[in-house]
Amino acid sequence: MPRLVDVPGYPRFWTAFAVSAFGSQITGLALQILTAVTLSASATEVGLVNAARWLPYLLFGLVAGVMVDRWRRKPVLVATDLARAVLLAAIPVLYALDRLSIATLCAFTFAFGALSLLFEAAGQSYIPRLVPKELLNAGYARTEQAGAVAGSAGPLVAGALIRLMGAPFAVLVDAVTYLVSGLLLSSIRAHDPLPDRSARRGLGSELREGVAWVYRHRTLAPIALTSHAMLLFNTMVTTVFVVFALREVRIGDFGLAVTYASAAVGAVIGGSFSGRVVRRLDVGATLVAFRLLAAVGWLPVLLAERGPWALPLVSLAFFLVSFAIAVESPVELGYRQSVTPDRLRGRMNATIRSFNWGMVAVGAPLGGVLADHVGYRFALWTGLTGAVVQALLLAFSRTRQARTADELDPDELDPDGLEPSAAV
Repeated sequence: MPRLVDVPGYPRFWTAFAVSAFGSQITGLALQILTAVTLSASATEVGLVNAARWLPYLLFGLVAGVMVDRWRRKPVLVATDLARAVLLAAIPVLYALDRLSIATLCAFTFAFGALSLLFEAAGQSYIPRLVPKELLNAGYARTEQAGAVAGSAGPLVAGALIRLMGAPFAVLVDAVTYLVSGLLLSSIRAHDPLPDRSARRGLGSELREGVAWVYRHRTLAPIALTSHAMLLFNTMVTTVFVVFALREVRIGDFGLAVTYASAAVGAVIGGSFSGRVVRRLDVGATLVAFRLLAAVGWLPVLLAERGPWALPLVSLAFFLVSFAIAVESPVELGYRQSVTPDRLRGRMNATIRSFNWGMVAVGAPLGGVLADHVGYRFALWTGLTGAVVQALLLAFSRTRQARTADELDPDELDPDGLEPSAAV
């Protein structure tokens, strides 16, 4: 079997992903501090800023999938990276001019989210063009690990940069990483054909085809629907956690960075075990088991009280949740690509991701409102309970029958192309 390092184009793709992932870890923490501390936002306002980042997925995700399936994918990746670099560089400029407000930050994060939507839909669909099918799971696992390795150091570096430069100017580091990523991606010389224009139909027809493929599929549909629920409830937890950690259990800025670094360590370890776990358990059992672990892993956050044990408990929670997701996510991604024809992959990925991250746009403000009007712990318990319920629903769905050997060739589509004619 060939090695990923020998696959033309993949090492540069991986490097570009790792570089931008490192910068994103810095911006992720910097924007949280910028919103909650520098701009003195309430939990509801923190939720609104988080929601703005993911709202484009809910509004434009399906259309983005159609567009990605109509375009060559590498130019989309390069253009969106460079545009995000420019956008992030503007944030410290506005802050220096005293023009940065919650509303302005929401507008910038909304635009950033729209660009990220296009990048991710194209990126997930580009990997199957770079690597052979037998290396798909490994290819996705390595990119997940790249993000996790960057994340293990990123939050700690972010904490130091925020103290040294301030949260607004720490965002500049991420702008540079997107510039580097875009230049690396532009240098890839891999097969990236222009999709056949004669196969195009109306926008609405192609959009419905992608949606129908996902939600009529016997195993993809439960994966997608429970993923949407998982993102909704996980976002409630992570949004409320920022304010809860800073204002109630008082772990401080650096403690927040340590917590995110613990999550990254969990992701690195989980990604390294993903291939071995799926070979032993197969796809269905892996997805079910680690979705459940990711849900109950939030429990230590609920047990945290102000004092010396607060940071270890919240760090443990983030470690467990990230470990479980890092085992499950590459398996899910590889399986989704293997059972979907190439001409539908952009729409399939964008459909699932648009509703996934659209749920973030719902869960973030919902968690903030519950925290402000009922209480932090009530909002956290609501998120944990919902996460457990979605994992149990997945356990009793047809997804538990999913196997690594499942595969569907484009020729196996029924004549109108709306659903698989061969059951998986």
